Amino acid sequence: MDLQEQLKKLFPDHEPIQEQEEAVAENHELFIQKEPMICKYEKRKGKPTTIIEGYEGSDEDFKVLAKEIKTKLSVGGTFKDGAIIIQGDYRDKIMNILSAKGFKTKRVGG
Repeated sequence: MDLQEQLKKLFPDHEPIQEQEEAVAENHELFIQKEPMICKYEKRKGKPTTIIEGYEGSDEDFKVLAKEIKTKLSVGGTFKDGAIIIQGDYRDKIMNILSAKGFKTKRVGG
């Protein structure tokens, strides 16, 4: 006896709602700029951080990019004041991810 049959026995008058097709999120095209984005290393409160600045597109696109970087690297971070702040020194990996997406990057610091 599966779950649907059990629910029909418990609630005989209930008619199940047909599941609606979920809207598929379109692959949003990020604005590719001519100027390179700056990927720099800093220590904040004694802990290493990687900061990405210089994106000229919309903030929403930059937030999507921040989320994708954090997910791929499995690290924490935030989007604040037009910059992506990633916990740890991941400049090389971030530069590889951005170059694969078509962005030009510039390594700054150390």
